[in-house]
Amino acid sequence: MAHLVLTVVGDDRAGLVSALARTIADHGGNWEQSELAELAGAFAGIVLVAVPDDQQQALTSALSGLDGLLRVTTHDAPAAASVDAPHTVSFTVLGNDRPGIVRDVTAAIAAHTLSIDTFRSRTLEAPMAGGTLFEATVTVSLPAAADAETLTAALEALAGEIQVDLTVA
Repeated sequence: MAHLVLTVVGDDRAGLVSALARTIADHGGNWEQSELAELAGAFAGIVLVAVPDDQQQALTSALSGLDGLLRVTTHDAPAAASVDAPHTVSFTVLGNDRPGIVRDVTAAIAAHTLSIDTFRSRTLEAPMAGGTLFEATVTVSLPAAADAETLTAALEALAGEIQVDLTVA
């Protein structure tokens, strides 16, 4: 069984996910995991698919045929790492919106040589004070032997520097 990572992008409209799912199923594929979203009228996502080895090329060709509806790029999924099982730390950043927040937060994570599992962000109106708030929810993988307190301390120090609230789950 081959595993493929699909990246999909298109103008948002009804039936996109259904067309993608039908194409995968028509080739014996199994939709295993996904993150899909609509953003500013565009639809984008990433999907992990298992497909029988003898159907991989046919599925890839069929997916490229969806180009009028979705632009699909296929990648071979990397083999699962056989290192210690990671654990995760999730945190939320909330503060007045300004350029550079994502750069600063991701630099702090990269400085600890850690991998971001999910990063979801949005801006929203500040209900009482006016202005715009930035909010991000981040999940980071740590190796099993790693100490989450080191990362937490670094993020708390950063939160003070860039004047945002940090909540660690």
